[in-house]
Amino acid sequence: MALESTKILILGPTGAIGRHIVWASIKAGHPTYALVRKNAAAVPKPTLITAANPDSKEQLLDSYQKSGVTLLEGDINDHQSLVKAIKQVDVVICAAGRLLIEDQVKIIEAIKEAGNVKRFFPSEFGLDVDRHDAVEPVREVFEEKARIRRLVEEAGIPYTYLCCHAFTGYFMRNLSQLDTTVPPRDKVYIQGDGNVKGAYVTEADVGTYTIKAAADPRTLNKAVHIRLPLNYLTFNDVVSLWEKKIGNTIERIYVPEEKVLEEIKASSFPNNYLLALYHSQQIKGDAVYEIDPAKDVEAYELYPDVKYTTVDEYLNQFV
Repeated sequence: MALESTKILILGPTGAIGRHIVWASIKAGHPTYALVRKNAAAVPKPTLITAANPDSKEQLLDSYQKSGVTLLEGDINDHQSLVKAIKQVDVVICAAGRLLIEDQVKIIEAIKEAGNVKRFFPSEFGLDVDRHDAVEPVREVFEEKARIRRLVEEAGIPYTYLCCHAFTGYFMRNLSQLDTTVPPRDKVYIQGDGNVKGAYVTEADVGTYTIKAAADPRTLNKAVHIRLPLNYLTFNDVVSLWEKKIGNTIERIYVPEEKVLEEIKASSFPNNYLLALYHSQQIKGDAVYEIDPAKDVEAYELYPDVKYTTVDEYLNQFV
């Protein structure tokens, strides 16, 4: 698949990750297509971190058109419009949110009917759903994603799975503290002992690595793991970086796993979901594992030329 001729379709192009995949595709010079509903802007959905995604759908779609993106009217639930869109491209990248994970069965059926797709990225963009010890309510979502993987494989569809772990917009902009959108300057709650390594990455860099992998034969039928050396940190490391920036020592309050699990059960969405995500990485260590060269590749090894944003650099905006 020649890089310059790779036509890429993004499903969920205005979401937290989809928007960055669109911009990365444009920047890389790919013919870029986005599937949009006729009344996309009128459909409200609950969000985890609103402040991380400030642009409205209307603003994004207008910017896309001005940047040369082809907007295709359609819907995951409209089989014919989906097939029609897919027939125009080489690569399909689904960035649909957690509420639409199971609906990817419809995308699989449309890809099978279209018969021309050279690569499919199902909506993952988190930890490796075949390697985790997460608790509810996120466990159910991960299990749905794993089921989609098996269906893609059974259908014989060429695929790439993108495992990027923790978005800075969810984990770093507030140091994983609830009900705030900026890092604390007095005290910070840390799940566990703070010594488990996590993998952090900006949403923009996820877009970059996704598009890099889209036309790369080395990522065909593989999982791409984004665990960047300078961003593979314990939470104590992260807090120390922040303390150095603000010139102040923050009180660190360590929360034992038993207490975390109680808080998850007692909380409602989105806090229960966020707490479970933090628990997966900070206590269970779901970003710590050895890859299998037969089915896995590390993004930083494949693309050493990418100048990614470090956690240290990311935190500068909040000083």
